[in-house]
Amino acid sequence: MKNYKLRFLPLFEKDLNQIVDYISLQLENPTAAYSLVDDIYEAIKKRLLAAESFEVYPSKKERSQVYYRIYVKNYIIFYVVADGVMEVRRILYGRRDWENQL
Repeated sequence: MKNYKLRFLPLFEKDLNQIVDYISLQLENPTAAYSLVDDIYEAIKKRLLAAESFEVYPSKKERSQVYYRIYVKNYIIFYVVADGVMEVRRILYGRRDWENQL
């Protein structure tokens, strides 16, 4: 089993902060927001054990690195693996037109 390092892009952190703000402030449910954050980090931590042993996301755009996905509730986390680093790039709401945001 390979030991991957973990890196979060600022864009992922921005996405996650917007999600937490929306659920906490707009939907007035901070408990659900923080529960979601826990679920997200737990899913990422589990994936870190075998980051490349999952289905590659079939992107329509030409990319220098392949993307992988993690599904957590209604959200999709996108990451790449390069030089032993699992780089988490985005988290997007799965019921929106997320393909154009990626």
